[in-house]
Amino acid sequence: MSLATDLELLLAEAEAALAQAADAASVEAARVKYLGRKGRLPELMAGLGAVPPAEKPELGRVANKVKNGIAAALETATERLGGAGCHAGSAVDVTLAGRRRRLGRKHPISQVMDDTIAVFRRMGFIVAEGPEIETVYHNFDALNTPDDHPSREPQDTFYFPDGRILRTQTSPVQIRVMKNIKPPVRIVCPGRVFRRDTPDATHGMNFHQIEGLYVDKNVSLADLKGTLATFARELLGEDVKIRFRPHFFPFTEPSVECDFSCIMCGGKGCRVCKHSGWLEIAGAGMVNPAVFRAVGYDPEEWTGYAFGMGIERIAMIRHRINDLRLLYENNTKFLHQF
Repeated sequence: MSLATDLELLLAEAEAALAQAADAASVEAARVKYLGRKGRLPELMAGLGAVPPAEKPELGRVANKVKNGIAAALETATERLGGAGCHAGSAVDVTLAGRRRRLGRKHPISQVMDDTIAVFRRMGFIVAEGPEIETVYHNFDALNTPDDHPSREPQDTFYFPDGRILRTQTSPVQIRVMKNIKPPVRIVCPGRVFRRDTPDATHGMNFHQIEGLYVDKNVSLADLKGTLATFARELLGEDVKIRFRPHFFPFTEPSVECDFSCIMCGGKGCRVCKHSGWLEIAGAGMVNPAVFRAVGYDPEEWTGYAFGMGIERIAMIRHRINDLRLLYENNTKFLHQF
């Protein structure tokens, strides 16, 4: 039997098989059997090399005819089963409702960061940013941090072999701005910071801060209190109150801790605020004259205040989250709540 006859018989066999195909799976099986890489047609065409040269053109024509015929039979079978295939074992049922895709949304930390920045923008602050890899000078020295301060130790701060560090606060941005801009200055510095803390429900090795700085003539502690009180009401509600408690920071003098009244219990006392009625939110104070001298400002002419707070802590309070680690586990069921 000649190769041309074999090809013609193959076309007849394929057309008969496809005419009897009852579902999409049978059509696909026929395609693989006759046209697949190891199918019947490629197998027959492998014998074309042994055919005399004079016969090759005619055999080539027959082979193309068979290939096109099988392809046409496949298309016909597919069209024939197109309407019924979905009800006869097809992988896709076009009668089913479509799948609703969830829209993406901001992470709760990004939400709180954006809302916080928006509040301070409305009060006239502008956003300033700086590098996360910092020098010891910008992170400690210029901020009046003593050489023996515990925060300088390797167990508290991430050091690189060249002496640079991962910033422990966004305060270095304030130093960079003041060294390049003459007063008045009114900025907020949002960003990620790093500390060697053991992760637990309220601590992490990297987290987010937003710090503020206002430098002008005759700035007072009353201005600081007014700014933070406005921020508290804007972000957490009109009924939120604030209080200042004396504290110590190397870069401010006097220094205060700022507490907001507990939004969980309205200041009455609950488990979240440890029954005190208050939640610690920010560290703040008047800029230390030593910091002004480090950046070339005259402390006799200029005064200013600075404050800093953790974005994760605000997010936990705002959304009543009891464990900071939930914000970083990328659990979509948890994040869809926000």
